[in-house]
Order: sequence, then C-alpha cells, then structure tokens
Amino acid sequence: MSDPFFDDGLGTATIVRPKKARAAEREAARQPRYHVVLWDSDEHTFEYVRRMVRELFGHAREQCQIIAETVDREGRAIVLTTTKEHAELKRDQIHAYGRDHLEGCRGSMWATIEEAP
Repeated sequence: MSDPFFDDGLGTATIVRPKKARAAEREAARQPRYHVVLWDSDEHTFEYVRRMVRELFGHAREQCQIIAETVDREGRAIVLTTTKEHAELKRDQIHAYGRDHLEGCRGSMWATIEEAP
C-alpha cells in the first residue's frame, strides 16, 4: 500500500488522492445543479417560513429572514441549489413539514425544483 502523503521536502505534506477519487469529484462537479424554489402562500406566517427554512436547510437566522421577505415580496425564493436528487429530497421535506398554526391553513408550503442556469 502506498503512502497517501507526498513530502515536498520543505517540511509540508500534501494528501494525494487516488485517481478514482479525483475522477469522482470531477464527475460530481459536472452534475447539473437544481434550485429548490419555495412559493408564496397567504396561509403561512413569516415565523413559519423562518422556522421551516432554518430546520430543513440550516440557514442562519438572517438568511431565513431574507428568504421569508423574498418569497413574500416576489412570490418565490430559491432556498438551495444542489444536485437533482438532493433538491428532490428537500422539496419533499418542505411538502411534509406540516401546517402553520393559522386558522384556515390547510398544510405545508409548496416548493418545486428547477434546473439552475
């Protein structure tokens, strides 16, 4: 088994990844990217949007506020750009998140995915 480190003779070591790992990284970089798009809803409060985005996507509080304001003002907001499979998972998590506490709220918010330019 070969040593995964390369000593440059200057007292530093660099990890050398196998060709297979580098090829997999290049392939992942070539995968098409998809946006997860959150659509506006009058049945959901700003607090609901901020909480959902924080819990599902792990965005900072400030970013959650920006997303809530954007979806309210523009009718939609991109909450994540990722691979197609991950985008589908996050869209489905939004759909399964559950109702807001407002009277008349019939369920979760709506989200779609679209290929990023």
